[in-house]
Amino acid sequence: QEQLVEYGGGLVQAGDSLRLSCVASGETISNYAMGWFRQAPGKEREFVAGINGRGSRTLHGDSVQGRFTISRDVPKNTIFLQMNSLKPEDAAVYYCAARAAGSVALATAPECYAYWGGGGQVAVAS
Repeated sequence: QEQLVEYGGGLVQAGDSLRLSCVASGETISNYAMGWFRQAPGKEREFVAGINGRGSRTLHGDSVQGRFTISRDVPKNTIFLQMNSLKPEDAAVYYCAARAAGSVALATAPECYAYWGGGGQVAVAS
């Protein structure tokens, strides 16, 4: 059973940067793919970024491409989401997610992920 805890949310101004962290307890994050999702009020959960279990492939959603970057630190069992040039439309609750152990392939659909963090609020003032 993986447990995921996000850190780093908050209120920033448009154009600012913010880095989210997600610490996983349990198995090493090399054993499964992980991702970041976000959900704004009244909207569906949206794929933001993902990284495969080997760390060899990343994928970013169209709306954040070129501004956000997912990365990881395997010894610390932590993934990160570096968010630059934030826009008001980036405001949402951001969730860290992990696939089941052994599922190393990157996935964009929320239903492919077995474990979820509690979420962290990101607010962007214009």
